[in-house]
Amino acid sequence: MAHGTPPVVDERVPLAQSHESPLYSPFIPPTQSPTEMTLRALLLGSVLGIVFAASSVYLAIKVGLTVSASIPVAVLSIAIFRAMGKSNILENTIVQTTGSAGESLAFGVAAALPALLLLGYDISLTHAFLTAALGGVLGVLMMIPLRQGLIVQEHGKLPYPEGTASADVLIAGQEGGTNARTVIIGFLVGGIYKFAYSGMKLFREVLSTPLKGLKSATLSTEVSPELLGVGYIIGPRVAAITFAGGVLSYLILIPAISFFGSGLDKPLLVHTGTLIRDMSPDQIRNAYVLYIGAGAVATGGLISLIRSLPTIIGAFKRGVESLKASRAHGGVPQMLRTDQDLPITVVLVGSALLVLAIWLAPPLQVNFMSALLIIVFGFFFVTVSARITGEIGSSSNPISGMVVATLLVTCLVYLLMGWTNSEDRFMALTTAAIVGIAASNGGTTAQDLKTAFIVGGTPKRQQIALFVGVLTSAMFIGLVLVTLNRGATVTIPESHPGVQVTEMTQETRTQYTFPWAVSADALASRGLDEAALRKAAWAQGYDLASNGGALELRSWRQVSAQDVGAVTLSPTGGSQVKVADLGGVTQGPERTFKEGFVRGADTPVPAGKYLVDDAGTIQYVVDPGIGGRISTYEGQALTRYAAPKAQLFSLIIDGILTQRLPWDLVLLGVFIALMLELCGVSSLPFAVGVYLPISSSAPLFVGGMVRYFVDRVRGGESDFSPGTLLSSGYIAGGSIAGVLIAFLEIVTDGAGSRAINLPALLGHEGAIGGFLNAVGESELAHPIWSNIWGLLFFAGITLFLLRSALKGQSAAPSTPHGK
Repeated sequence: MAHGTPPVVDERVPLAQSHESPLYSPFIPPTQSPTEMTLRALLLGSVLGIVFAASSVYLAIKVGLTVSASIPVAVLSIAIFRAMGKSNILENTIVQTTGSAGESLAFGVAAALPALLLLGYDISLTHAFLTAALGGVLGVLMMIPLRQGLIVQEHGKLPYPEGTASADVLIAGQEGGTNARTVIIGFLVGGIYKFAYSGMKLFREVLSTPLKGLKSATLSTEVSPELLGVGYIIGPRVAAITFAGGVLSYLILIPAISFFGSGLDKPLLVHTGTLIRDMSPDQIRNAYVLYIGAGAVATGGLISLIRSLPTIIGAFKRGVESLKASRAHGGVPQMLRTDQDLPITVVLVGSALLVLAIWLAPPLQVNFMSALLIIVFGFFFVTVSARITGEIGSSSNPISGMVVATLLVTCLVYLLMGWTNSEDRFMALTTAAIVGIAASNGGTTAQDLKTAFIVGGTPKRQQIALFVGVLTSAMFIGLVLVTLNRGATVTIPESHPGVQVTEMTQETRTQYTFPWAVSADALASRGLDEAALRKAAWAQGYDLASNGGALELRSWRQVSAQDVGAVTLSPTGGSQVKVADLGGVTQGPERTFKEGFVRGADTPVPAGKYLVDDAGTIQYVVDPGIGGRISTYEGQALTRYAAPKAQLFSLIIDGILTQRLPWDLVLLGVFIALMLELCGVSSLPFAVGVYLPISSSAPLFVGGMVRYFVDRVRGGESDFSPGTLLSSGYIAGGSIAGVLIAFLEIVTDGAGSRAINLPALLGHEGAIGGFLNAVGESELAHPIWSNIWGLLFFAGITLFLLRSALKGQSAAPSTPHGK
C-alpha cells in the first residue's frame, strides 16, 4: 500500500540538502515522544525472533526458501501486549524490528553453512554464532549511513512493500483492527498436524507412486503444512514455475538418463561404481541431475543480479552521496526525533572492529585479505540488497545470487593466490556466508527502517533494537541448525578398502557389542530370517552384523545386555517378539573407532566424516542429516534435508579451486536457465525446482493454486490478509514442531521418538495396530491406501486454508494513515 506525500512540516531539516525530497508526516509526529524502546519490547521481540528464526532455518535447509517474519511478528506483538495491558504503536514497532532480524539471519546461515558438511567439515556452534552475529552486525552498520538516502530521500519512489505492509498492520492494531487470532490458529494447526505425522507417524510424510510406462519416473509430495503455507505466500506463478522444475527433473531428465544409460557397462561419474541401470531415481538425481540443477541455479542467480545492475550502481552512488551529504551537514541543529541515527563514528569504528574480529577469531579461520573482502563486499551488497528490497520486496531479493557472486570472486582470487587446500575452501565459504548474511539482514533492516519511518519511530532506537535482535537470534540459530543435523545424522557401515581419510581428529567413538545366540528353531517357528531381523533391529536403533559366523547386535549407546534383551522387535511379516525370546544376549567387547574426514572434490570417496579402525581402514560413514547422500537404509526412509543452496555453494567452491567438475552437466543447467529467460520465464525459481526433490515442490504448487483461486474470488490478496496470516502460522507451527521433534531425538538418543511412534509401538497385530501400520509411516504401509490416507489429511489443512482465506476478515485498516 503506497503512502502519499503529506503536508510539509516546516520545522523538519533534512540531512542531505542536495537530495531534498517532499517531506513526510508520520503517524506519530516527531514532536511527540511516547514510550518506545522498553525492556519488555526487546525481550518479546527477541523471543519472537528466535521462534521465527528457527522456523526459517528449517525451511531454508529443506527447500532453500524463507518467508518474511515482519508481519506475523507485528500481529503477535499487538495481540500479546493487548492481553498484557496498554501498549502503543512505537513499542510494537520495536518488537517487530527486533523480531524480524532473526529471520533475515536464518536464511544466510542455513543457506551457506550446511555446505561445510558437504566439504567434509562439521558445523561448529561457535563458528555458526560468530558468522551469524558478525554478518548481522555488518548489515545493520552498513544501513546506518544509507537510511537517509534510501528511506527518507527516496520515499514515494521506493515502496518497500513488506515495510509498508508492516506499518499498515501496526496502524490497524493501534486502531483495533488486528487478526492475531488467525496466526495463532495456524500455528496450533500446523504444529499439531506436523507432530501427528512426523512424531506419531499416523500418516506418511512423503506420498509417492511410480509412473507405469515411463521407467524411473515418479510422482511424490510431502504433506507438509509449512510448504503449503510457503506456496500460498509466494503465489501461483512462482509456485508453478518451481514445480515445473521438479517435473523436468523427475519426469524428463531422470527417465531420460535411465533410458540412455541402461546399456552402459561402466560406471559414469560415480564413486561407488554403481551402473545407471542399477540406480534408483533418487540415486540418478544425486549423481547427475544435481549438477544440472546447480548450473541452472547459479545462472539464474547471476541473471537476477545482472538485471539489478542499474539499480545496484544507482543505489551504490546514492549511498556514497548520502554519506558525504550527511557528513557535510553534520552540524544541523535541533535534529528531530525521527531524524536521529546512530552517529557515523559508530559505523567507522564498528567496521574497523569487525575487520579485527573476523581476522582474529580462531573459529572463522579467515585471513586479513578475506576480512577486508568481507567488509568491501558487505557494504556493496548491503547497498544492493536495501535498494532491491525497496523496489520489489524481500521475497524477490536475490541473496543467493549475491553469495554466488561473492564465492566466484573470492575463489578466483584464492586460485590466483594458490590457496586451494581444504582450509582455503573453509575460508572461502565463511567469507561468502558473512557477506550473504549481511546482505540479507541489510534488506530486512531497510524494511524495518521504512516501517519506523511511516509510523514515526526513532531511527537510532530501531538500530539499537536491530543489534539486539541480531545478537539474541544468532545465539540460537546455530543451535537449531546443529540440532536438526544431529537429529537426522546416522552412522552406517561402509567399507572402502585401501582408502585413507585425509584429516584425522582426536575424537573417538565407542561401539558396544552384544553377541546374540539366535535360535534357528525360534526363527523358523516365526517365519523369520536374518534380513528381517536386521531391518527390525535397525528400526530400534541397533545394527545387526555377523562376527566370525555368529550374530551380534551393535549400538553406539551404552546399554546393558539385559536392556538389549528386553527390546521388542517388529519384523516385517511376523509378530512382535523380544530379542531375548529369539536367543540369549551377552555383553561383548567394546570397540573404539577414530573420527576422520575426507575433504576435497577429487577424492576417491565422497567428502564427509568417517569412522576408521586402528589400521586406518574406513568402517562407517557418519552421514549428516543436512545434505546426506544416503536416503534409505535397511528399508527405513531416513530424514534428510536437501539444503539446495548449500549444495550449490559447495559445488562452486570445489569446482573452481580443484578445477574438476562435470562441466558438461553444469553447462546443461546453464543453457536450460538461458532458454527459460529467452522464453520470458524467470529461471531462478525453475532452477530451484530442478534442484529440489519433486516431493518438496509439489506442496508449494498446491499452496500456490489455493492462492490463485482465492485471488480470483477476492480480487487479490494483501500481505496481511487472513490467508497470508494463516499460512504464516502454518509455517511457524510446522517448522517449530519439526525442530522440537529433532531435539527430542537428540536428548533421548532416539528413545523419545521411538516412544511416540504409534505404528511401531502397537505392532501390526490387532485392529488399531494393523490399521496404523497399513496407512501410517511403516514398512508395512499399503502402497495405495497409505497414499489415500495421507492425502485426506493434507486435503483437510488445504481446505481449511482455502475456507479461512475466503471467509476471514483482513487486518488492513480501512483508511491508510500518513497520506
